[in-house]
Amino acid sequence: MFGLGRLSESIPSVFGVPASATKPLRVAVLADSDTRWKWGALTASRVAPRDIRTDGYLLRGRATPTARQLGEVGVRADSLREVTAAGFLRAVREEPYDLLVLALVGGGVQAMLHGLKRVWEGRADRPVVVTGYVGVVYEKLADGLLLRHGADLVLANSRQDAERFRAVYEGVGADAGSVTEVALPFLGGAPYTGGHERYTVVFAAQPSVPGSRADRTYLLDRLVGHARLHPGREVLLKLRSKPGEHTTHIEELPYQKLARRHDLPPNFRLVYGHMGEVLDRTDLLVTVSSTAALESLHRRIPTAVLTDLGVRESLGNHHFVGSGCLASWDRLDAGHRPEPDEEWVARQGVAGGGDAYEKAFDTARARIAALLARPGGLPPLTPYYTPGTAPGYLPGILARHHLAPDGTPLPGAPAAGGEPGPVRQIVRRAARGAYRHGVQRVAPVIRRMGEL
Repeated sequence: MFGLGRLSESIPSVFGVPASATKPLRVAVLADSDTRWKWGALTASRVAPRDIRTDGYLLRGRATPTARQLGEVGVRADSLREVTAAGFLRAVREEPYDLLVLALVGGGVQAMLHGLKRVWEGRADRPVVVTGYVGVVYEKLADGLLLRHGADLVLANSRQDAERFRAVYEGVGADAGSVTEVALPFLGGAPYTGGHERYTVVFAAQPSVPGSRADRTYLLDRLVGHARLHPGREVLLKLRSKPGEHTTHIEELPYQKLARRHDLPPNFRLVYGHMGEVLDRTDLLVTVSSTAALESLHRRIPTAVLTDLGVRESLGNHHFVGSGCLASWDRLDAGHRPEPDEEWVARQGVAGGGDAYEKAFDTARARIAALLARPGGLPPLTPYYTPGTAPGYLPGILARHHLAPDGTPLPGAPAAGGEPGPVRQIVRRAARGAYRHGVQRVAPVIRRMGEL
C-alpha cells in the first residue's frame, strides 16, 4: 500500500538491544492508527521479559497510518504490513508467536479476542495476549474496559487507572486479575532545566477535542493572540496529522484550514514531528486534554490544561482536576506558570524519581514470563462478553470486523492478507477520499443546517 515494509528499514529502531544467548521472543503487534502503533510497539519493548523480534500488523481501516505518519512516529519493527482482521487471524494461526499486543479501539480488541479464541481452539501453546490504552482514559470507562476483558494482561498506565479498572471488573463480576499497572511506554527525554534561548510556548492540538468550529476558532485566536502579545516568544501549534490523514480520532475541522483565515505573526508557526523532539525546545506546554500533557509533566516542563471552554467530561480536562495544571489563557497571557501537584502526578505514573519509571514495567514483565513458563500452556481466552452475556451487543461488534458470533470470518469477508492489486488500491484511495470529504466538509454543513 505505502511500501510499509521498505519504510520500516529507514525508521530509527527502538528495539536495538544487543543479541543475547536466549532466543528472542516472537512478538506480533496489531494496531489500527499511528498513535496506537506507537503505543503497541513501545509497550512490547517495555514489557517483554527478554529480547524480541517484532512483526507489526496495521489493521486496514479509515485510520490506517500513511508512510509519513509512520515515519513521524519513529518506531520500527522487523516486519510491517497491512492486514484485514481475517488476515491477522490467519497469520497468528500460522506463526509461532510468544506475545501478542492488541493496540486497537475497544471493539477491535473484543473482535480479535473472539477470533483468536476460535483460532486457538484446542491449543494450549498459544501466545500471551496484552492490551491497554494509548493515554488518558476519560470517557467510556466501563464500555472500553469490558471490550478489552479477556486478554491475559490489561495494562493500566497509572495507579489511579489500575484501581478504576479493577473496580469496574469486580463490579460486574468479571475476573480483575488481568489488570496490571505499568506506565505510558513513550515517556522519556531530558528533564526540563530552565528557559531556552527563545522562550517557546507549544499548544498540543487534538483531532476531536474540542469538536465545534466556534471552540476551535476560539483556541486558535487565543494562541495567535498570545504570540502577538509576546513577540519575543516562539509560539508553536503542534499538529497531529496533515490534511487528508486520519489518526486515532476523526478531525472534522483541521487547524491548518482555520489558520488560513488569519494574518499570522512571524513568531507563530504550525509544526509536525515527533512530540518528544518538540518538547525538547518547549518552555510551556498548553493543551485541552492531550496525553502530551503527561509527557510534558514527566519531563518537568511547565504544563497548562485550559479551562477556557469549561472543565467538562466531554473535553477530557476533568481528568486533570487536582493536578495544579488547570489555567486559562488570560492567566497564561499574564505570565502564569502552573505548578503541578506532586501527589497527583505520582498517581498518574509520571515524573517518578530515579529509576522509578523503568521499574514501572517490572510487574508486567514478571507476569508475562510466568505465563510463558506455565506448565501445560495457557487456558482458552475468556472474554466477559459472550453470545450468552451480551447477545444484543457482541454480534454487532464482531460483524464490524467481518466475524461471526463464534469468531469465524463471515462469508464474503475481505481478503485475508497480501497487498491489494492496483485497481483495489485506486478504489480504496477514492473511498477514503470520499470519506474524508464527508467528514470534513459535508458533515459540518449538515450540522449547521440542522441548527438553523
